[in-house]
Amino acid sequence: MQGVGQAARRASRRLSAAATGEKSDALQRIAAEIDACRDELKARNAIDMEAASQGGIDQPLIDRLKLDDAAIDRMVEGILQIDTLPDPVGEITDMKYRPTGIQVGRMRVPLGVIGIIYESRPNVTVDAAALCLKSGNACILRGGSEAIESNKAIAACIDRALEASSLPAEIVQLVQTTDRNAVGALLQLDEFVDVIVPRGGRGLIERITRESRIPVIKHLDGICHVYLDQTVDAHMAVEVAYNSKTEKYAVCCAAETLLVHEAVAAALLPQLDARFEAAGVEIRGCERTRAILNRALPATEEDWFEEYLAPILAVRVVADLDAAIEHINHYGSQHTDTIVTNDLAASRRFVAEVDSASVMVNASTQFADGFEYGLGAEVGISTDKIHARGPVGLEGLTSQKYVVFGNGEIRHR
Repeated sequence: MQGVGQAARRASRRLSAAATGEKSDALQRIAAEIDACRDELKARNAIDMEAASQGGIDQPLIDRLKLDDAAIDRMVEGILQIDTLPDPVGEITDMKYRPTGIQVGRMRVPLGVIGIIYESRPNVTVDAAALCLKSGNACILRGGSEAIESNKAIAACIDRALEASSLPAEIVQLVQTTDRNAVGALLQLDEFVDVIVPRGGRGLIERITRESRIPVIKHLDGICHVYLDQTVDAHMAVEVAYNSKTEKYAVCCAAETLLVHEAVAAALLPQLDARFEAAGVEIRGCERTRAILNRALPATEEDWFEEYLAPILAVRVVADLDAAIEHINHYGSQHTDTIVTNDLAASRRFVAEVDSASVMVNASTQFADGFEYGLGAEVGISTDKIHARGPVGLEGLTSQKYVVFGNGEIRHR
């Protein structure tokens, strides 16, 4: 891991000075290589899928692991979308003349070397590599053992593409071992690595936060809420709530709690329950919810804090908007929350007062990812408040330094 860190630091210096055209050429070569090798990627992924099935891995992780043609198409599209985005590196903003004659501004610069530790999702290998490359950062990728064959195959494609480009192949390095000690070693490389980004379950992220000597960009849970306000279009309410939960269960932006204003609960909950029951979604409700829905199981205090990542939904009837906001800010994980309403004042209050990385109005929580936000992809979601918050794309992988331009000015105190 020392050698990997040293190589990444050297490569990062070359990449930080690379022209936009050089980075674009490398990204296009990576996209073409991934597209050309899809049969091999699917074959290697099948090995991981079989091992995961035999190993008793939870279904949400198996769902995240799968690489089919649609997933490969999204990987390629993500790379090409990143390529079309403006290059943030070198952008100078906020230039101002000072009374002394000097000009002071800010220049956007790469962070340097980024260590990304993730579980299950092999697409992260491509997304992270492309985002780091475009933003001028070298990256060290450590995927989970359950996706080792898939990740190695993807990394080989990236390596071949970079070898054919003008950039050093060491700007993207995959840790080839599944030894858990490699993670611990990576977390101590503060001499070479500038930031760690974890993507995975709570246990992984807690371990990384506890052990890392390097700053971490993270989120622990995706306890996302949908609130149906008293002035709401019934069809929109049902569609947004249903999609927020069921479009994909095993993602951090899936809704885990549904809050319904008491004025519309009796009308909306039976409609929603019919859809959820047909989809096999278990309902765990408060007493007022259970009075309306016979099949709802009693919700415990722990249910309001739970990220299920499964077809289970906690439902609470609330008195008003104040109660909904209070519930979200108390039980939520500051990830993604949405209100469905026709009341402009209510939507503005919700956006202003809900303390989350993504706050939405009349839209499914499932939109909370970098691709849908126009970032091309993301290296992760951050619920931190310092440096980066929400989906972390190109801007989140850069920083700013002050630049000063003068004409021979000197200071007299």
